[in-house]
Amino acid sequence: MVNKKTTKNHTNRKAAKEHLRTLVENSNVSHVRSTGRIVKYGAMGFTRNIWLSIAATLVMTVTLVILMVTVFASLILTATAKTMQQKIDISIYFTPSTDIGTMNELANIMRTDENVDTVEVTDSAGEYDIFLRDRQDNEELLSALEDEAMHELMLNTMHPTMRVKVKDPNDLSSVKNLVETTEIFQEFIDPEESPTYDVNQAEISTINSWANVAKNGGLILGAVFLVISILVIFNTIRMAIFSRREEIHMMRLVGADGSFVRGPFLVEAQICGIISGILASTIAYAGFHFLAPKLANYGIDVSAITEVFESKMLVAVYAVMCGIGIIIGSISARLAMRKYLH
Repeated sequence: MVNKKTTKNHTNRKAAKEHLRTLVENSNVSHVRSTGRIVKYGAMGFTRNIWLSIAATLVMTVTLVILMVTVFASLILTATAKTMQQKIDISIYFTPSTDIGTMNELANIMRTDENVDTVEVTDSAGEYDIFLRDRQDNEELLSALEDEAMHELMLNTMHPTMRVKVKDPNDLSSVKNLVETTEIFQEFIDPEESPTYDVNQAEISTINSWANVAKNGGLILGAVFLVISILVIFNTIRMAIFSRREEIHMMRLVGADGSFVRGPFLVEAQICGIISGILASTIAYAGFHFLAPKLANYGIDVSAITEVFESKMLVAVYAVMCGIGIIIGSISARLAMRKYLH
């Protein structure tokens, strides 16, 4: 008797497990089918209100393009300013009679400054060679300099030069102090040629200012279009809810839960976001490749953005833009549904 009872209980437990497994499988299938229907109805809603959907997509695309341009412009201008700073060197001019041995001694003194990165020196002959090399296309001038007297005159007017690269171009006080207070510098420095402490600083300040303007102005403009995008999608969903109010009523009567009713509207807004993200990324990609050569010709550093667009990170850019579009669409749709979907 005990064995029969135990066997029966074991059979019942096994049957119960099988029943639960079937319920779970059916629930999963039902959930997948429900999700599929939500996506299907959302896509149908997107095409049903096609003109409103296009308007919402275009406004969101503009918003995403502005955000991308803001980020890229800030990165490009900041990189350009840093590149210019790295190329800056301070030129200190000495009297033509200063020999190379003295120039090397002065260079060693300059290297004791902690802000100094590299120091290069040339004597009058070296500067004359640089002068000729920079004007090698001027055949008339080169022909005139073949005269020995002219050659000697030019050589005697060339200033031996010290070119100093610093680690922090924004703080040249230590270099200035070294030049102005060291006796040997003052003995040989040319009083008629001032060191080029401030050359290119104005251009760098201008670029930094433009970087700040691009960042702040772009963020403000992006925020404005972000609000417009939310409002447009908000009204798109509101119109969709209004036009489908009878369908929604029937869905509730037959027992549809809230997520099934809200899902299609959320999907509709997210489709807008995905399409906007793809369009914005494509526009930015094409626009950058069109403008990059022209910007590079003006000495603007576009290498950071080029690396992004010409590597696997391009996929990440598309994914991020689509993600931002989905977030904007979802927020707008939820705001509309909270207010109008009762």
